Amino acid sequence: MDRILIVDDDDQLRQSFDRLLLDAGYETLTAPSGEAALPVINTARPDLIIADVRLPGMSGLELFSQIRKHHPKLPVIIMTAFGTTNSAIEATKLGAYDYVLKPFEIQDMLDLIGQALEAGRFMRSKVRLDHDPGRSTGEDVIIGRSKPMQELYKAIGRAAPTDATVLVRGESGTGKELVARAVYQHSLRAERPFLVINCVAIPENLLESELFGYEKGAFTGAVSRRIGKIEQANNGTVFLDEIGDMPHSIQAKILRLLQEKSIERLGGRATIQVDVRIIAATNRNLETAIVEGRFREDLFYRLNVVALKLPPLRERIEDVPLLADYFLSRLAVEMGVRNPGLTPEAMDLLRNHYFPGNVRELANLLEKAIIFARGRPIEAQDLFDRSDRSNREINRRVEAKEMENLVRLWARQALTEKPGEDLFNNLTDELCSLIISEALTLSDGNRTQAAKMLGLSRPTLLAKMEKFGLKTVAVVRKG
Repeated sequence: MDRILIVDDDDQLRQSFDRLLLDAGYETLTAPSGEAALPVINTARPDLIIADVRLPGMSGLELFSQIRKHHPKLPVIIMTAFGTTNSAIEATKLGAYDYVLKPFEIQDMLDLIGQALEAGRFMRSKVRLDHDPGRSTGEDVIIGRSKPMQELYKAIGRAAPTDATVLVRGESGTGKELVARAVYQHSLRAERPFLVINCVAIPENLLESELFGYEKGAFTGAVSRRIGKIEQANNGTVFLDEIGDMPHSIQAKILRLLQEKSIERLGGRATIQVDVRIIAATNRNLETAIVEGRFREDLFYRLNVVALKLPPLRERIEDVPLLADYFLSRLAVEMGVRNPGLTPEAMDLLRNHYFPGNVRELANLLEKAIIFARGRPIEAQDLFDRSDRSNREINRRVEAKEMENLVRLWARQALTEKPGEDLFNNLTDELCSLIISEALTLSDGNRTQAAKMLGLSRPTLLAKMEKFGLKTVAVVRKG
């Protein structure tokens, strides 16, 4: 349960906050002053602090300064009245997560608390590379001992200690966020802010102000200056997730940030210098987006200084047993049950699965299976309902992948065992012969129908049959 410390000298406000947060499922602590809050922070280790700017004795800014000094990854939300807005803005520029004007909407505050807690978890939660079955599973791990994953670990190790911009690429569910966090946690900015912006989750009309902030009067409802996430993360790291979906109008401002290390708030004219490291991620084909005019080519080259490519799970299928062991161990701990393990048949099924959803799909499959297995070893039928229509499509792709692998093996053996000048033509003829034979089988020897299936004229089909020495036998089916 997340623990939140409320620091305010208003007894009624502390009590109201206490009831509100308890009802929302949080554990609460309270302190009437900064001096009273410091020992609570050191002993109780809260996950988030909400503090008023105006406090008796030590001010909210002085309290925040002490928190930053000793607990740099502890998120702080500053509360302020209109008369002290400038102080709250200054705290945000120095690294406070955000500030809230009194009075505030309860749901808005709860939403902000959720975001701040998540940001704190991102900064504090370690991401290990590879999994040791003997260690605790309470932390996030990037798992894999396949060659592509070993190359990824090396690339993270080389890129992390630099200030180079990093572009993390990979399909949905491959773990791009974990890679971004690993780069941050092994960087020289690991004790500085790490803020995550999902370019898809925030509506286009709000994304620009979220990133760059705005001045008072910039638009209807802008009643005071607002510091954006880029400025707030000064000297730290910003993770732009799903950047391939970023609106074209905002891409130019990100380009300026990377080129000149400066921004402008909405409605402002002043140039603000910022020092942030950008890590971006996407599952889009940016090269195609450039050709289609949806992504700026100059921004792509600025982002692509260090490219980290996550392989899809189907290309590192040898890592599936390691991943399955990790997820089952972690799920067993979370659910308070014994790790049931997988039967050999279930493991074989996973090894032969296409995994369109990648690692995330594997985790979800195992979570469902461990629930329904009820302590017994997980069997193949616990993983997939073979009669389910969506799984039939998955299975079709699995079979297609298996067939592709067989063809690759056949070609590799031929290239290894009997290389020669005519090998390509011989292999092509052999494959064509097999395809024509299958068409004739499916058409019950009807050459006209087989030609239509193959997209050939009937004379062309007959010529190829003669070339390959193929004959047909008419099939008479009993009606």
